[in-house]
Amino acid sequence: MATTTAKKTSGRTSTTRRAAPTRSRRTSDTAGAELTPEQNAEKGFRASESLSQNLQKVLVDLIELSLQGKQAHWNVVGRNFRDTHLQLDEIIDAARTFADTVAERMRSLHALPDGRSGEVSRTTTLPEFPQGEIATSDVIDLMTERLDAVAQTCRDVHDDVDEEDPTSADVLHAILERVEQLSWMVSAENRTPQR
Repeated sequence: MATTTAKKTSGRTSTTRRAAPTRSRRTSDTAGAELTPEQNAEKGFRASESLSQNLQKVLVDLIELSLQGKQAHWNVVGRNFRDTHLQLDEIIDAARTFADTVAERMRSLHALPDGRSGEVSRTTTLPEFPQGEIATSDVIDLMTERLDAVAQTCRDVHDDVDEEDPTSADVLHAILERVEQLSWMVSAENRTPQR
């Protein structure tokens, strides 16, 4: 709390403000208070190498799905163009949202997500998407295949993830629910009724 003192000099009153005493903190040359190693250490549950690797597998497939969805979105042509174009946006949005969720889950477990383009292209289970214009019916089949591949990756790692961290398994459940729903909805475009 600052204090104010009044002083009378040659018929005028002047006031001087003195700052309140402050507690001194040791600071380094950078901004913020210096912390001890114990204070700066990350706390909480730590993912094992296996858990980190399993979540990383899901992450790269989701990133690749969003990229391939954009490639399809830009190059799709033909009948039902607008519907297919809009469906691709739904896939891209879901893939991006889930990729962020998985990466942030990894960080909360002190694991390091790797979404660099080289890592994604080297480790994804999704086949490469063709270049050039692609007919809507082909895009439907290609995206269904990729949605199913993401779902399979989630299923492949699920039991190991669940054994170590049921909360991360819950993230996989949400991904599976939405990705499998999208696969059903997209694939229905090319189906004919069963007799």
